[in-house]
Amino acid sequence: MHRLSALPFVVLAASAPVLAAECTTEAFATILQDNSNATINFVKAIPQNGSFGQGAVDIPFPTNATKLPALCAVGINVRSSENSSYNFGLFLPDKTWNGRFLTTGNGGFGGGINWPDMGMFSQYGFASMSTDTGHNSSAIDGSWGLNAPETLIDWGYRAMHGSVVLSKEIITAYYASPDGIKYSYYAGCSTGGRQGLKEAQLHPDSFDGISVGAPAWWTVHLAANTLRLGLSNRPDTDPGHIDPSIFSEIVVPEITKQCDPQDGLVDGIINEPYSCNFNYEALLCTPSSNQTTCLTPAQLDTLYKFYNPWIDANQTYVFPSMALGTDPTFSLGADLTPLAFDLFKYWTYNNSDWDYTKFTYSDVQFADTINPSGATADNFDLSPSSERGTKILMYHGAADALIPTGSSVYFHDQVVRTLVPKGVKVEDFYRFFLIPGMNHCSASDNAPWYIASASQSLDGATHSVPGYEDADHDIILSMMKWVEEGKAPDQLIATKFVNDTATLGVERQRPLCPYPKQSKYLGGDPDRSSSWACRSLY
Repeated sequence: MHRLSALPFVVLAASAPVLAAECTTEAFATILQDNSNATINFVKAIPQNGSFGQGAVDIPFPTNATKLPALCAVGINVRSSENSSYNFGLFLPDKTWNGRFLTTGNGGFGGGINWPDMGMFSQYGFASMSTDTGHNSSAIDGSWGLNAPETLIDWGYRAMHGSVVLSKEIITAYYASPDGIKYSYYAGCSTGGRQGLKEAQLHPDSFDGISVGAPAWWTVHLAANTLRLGLSNRPDTDPGHIDPSIFSEIVVPEITKQCDPQDGLVDGIINEPYSCNFNYEALLCTPSSNQTTCLTPAQLDTLYKFYNPWIDANQTYVFPSMALGTDPTFSLGADLTPLAFDLFKYWTYNNSDWDYTKFTYSDVQFADTINPSGATADNFDLSPSSERGTKILMYHGAADALIPTGSSVYFHDQVVRTLVPKGVKVEDFYRFFLIPGMNHCSASDNAPWYIASASQSLDGATHSVPGYEDADHDIILSMMKWVEEGKAPDQLIATKFVNDTATLGVERQRPLCPYPKQSKYLGGDPDRSSSWACRSLY
């Protein structure tokens, strides 16, 4: 890897303009002339403050990237087998290229090219890339995988790696820089988080630094857990059914009441849900209770399933729990999300008539033998990344109902268990941050959540953290500083803007701590990050 002197992490453009090739189809045809599997979909020059995207044609990302720097937008198709192919897009800044490459990811089962995130990262000066993983669908639609094993492999890992390799070749040729690409980075959340981990596990030389949020790394078991929880609370079959309104109006407030004070401040934010000794029985009805504001024993059994790990046959650990205080109502009701059953229906059994209401743990066991798409990123031995010097920043919202927060805690702990006996100092290359109160990848009603990561956006901002464009507040800049200057983040400061709008100013900030450390209130203004400090539990 190249090493640079210390960088001013506010302006990241190259110190001198890089002379790029012409933004024309002919120029890219010359670059790709020796690659018989690649064809050009389009090449388009975008002016300063212009916009680009594919609109409704790009099903999961129909919104254009806007206010772009002057750049070249490129679309490439690559044949991956006799009956499959994938596309990827590139944003190549004209004169503001910072000498670096950044790849971003996707969401759910969706394909499509993530032009909005690419546009955000182009504002830093990155040459940015996203792949459609070989298909085009919404995030909750897995029907495209029916009898399509090669397309599933593209989604699982092949399209990402092929796009990264070819993108690097194109970028190097396009800019004709004598130093080539100085550093290569990755940033993605959800399926995008899984993609980053999978690439690091299969090809640790792809990236110098990766930022992964709420990774959907345990592909089969995540879908199975979503299906199990939904079926466990069906209103038409389960005597322990809990209405969604009870979760939001009774359960979550009680959990917050019990777990909120542990950080030294009662503010409606559960700081560390996994160290709260929650008393479930406080929710039980008594003979004198208002029966609409409490739970029956059967309902308490249902509730326990949501906030405790799934243990099944022979005490097998199947999937971690949601964090205490998470509102799981997205997965409840008579109509379950296809994220729960499409993997089994279309990818495992190749049977569009498969009845998901008959689901049992044996379906998980069978799906594990097939491992459809090979997407699961469960190689916890990240020592090749450690040895290479790759830095990994992982984060997860502590109120995530879509991908239970416990899955990232479990992943972190398995990495530690694998590497510590080998003498690897895990914190030297891999750090994990819980974001209290944050939902899936972004957003919170009251907690600081914004760290300028992938899949995060603010009204009135193009990128980074307005007013705080530095490595303390911006995870992308923090990742770069760790890689390029060797300065690991001892904390990240999350920001909550008023109404999540940059122009309205900061509402509150708070430090996020490398797990298992927790932020503790020291006194003073609780909305200032300086009033908090990271503390160990031991």
